Amino acid sequence: MIMKLSLVIPCYNESKNLPLLLNRCKEIAEREDNIEFVIVDNGSTDDTSLVLDELTLDLEYITRVKVETNQGYGHGILAGLRQATGELLGWSHADMQTDLADALKGLDLFRNTIEPEQLFVKGRRHGRPIADTFFTMGMSIFETFLLRRLMWDINAQPTIFHRKFFLIWDSPPNDFSLDLYAYFLAKKTKLIIKRFPVLFGKRAYGVSNWNINFASKYRFIKRTLVYSFSLHRKMK
Repeated sequence: MIMKLSLVIPCYNESKNLPLLLNRCKEIAEREDNIEFVIVDNGSTDDTSLVLDELTLDLEYITRVKVETNQGYGHGILAGLRQATGELLGWSHADMQTDLADALKGLDLFRNTIEPEQLFVKGRRHGRPIADTFFTMGMSIFETFLLRRLMWDINAQPTIFHRKFFLIWDSPPNDFSLDLYAYFLAKKTKLIIKRFPVLFGKRAYGVSNWNINFASKYRFIKRTLVYSFSLHRKMK
């Protein structure tokens, strides 16, 4: 079954990573005709826009989306999803810590099923630092007990699903909780969840926008907990 995948990649101040990122997009597009990379300049304040102007001119497999003011990781992804043209939609990161080619593994899972509309595909990270692994385990255990569904490695990428699933989304969050929202909704609507291992490496350039220090991690945990309890209340 031939289906087109639109992979959204939100970029916030990723100008130094963009040459590597776009070169990888080119390599993947040469292997797979039915893929669209939706590059979202998510309100960047560095040279991201100028680099994209220079490197994406006349590339048919690239769709650009400009968000004037950063309103969160999730907001950038949602802006990209609304402009995407594929039957299959998904997202991954611009920081090159996971290989964009992992999305092709997810695409194969859709092409090898007779019910692509019922499938939700997500990576499962390995090769991460021990501290980050324990942090993820703790959050996964908490979400599993709170939401009464197995929720593991929630922020792993890529995330891929059928367009019809996206059309039922109602008021998705604009921050990092978007990963939790999509994963939880897939569980709630009884989609078939398929995971596959992805290698998680180091960033080539720049720093994480949330995993910088204890204070940033605390803010991330606080926002996630607030949103998690809101999901819990909706279950009642």
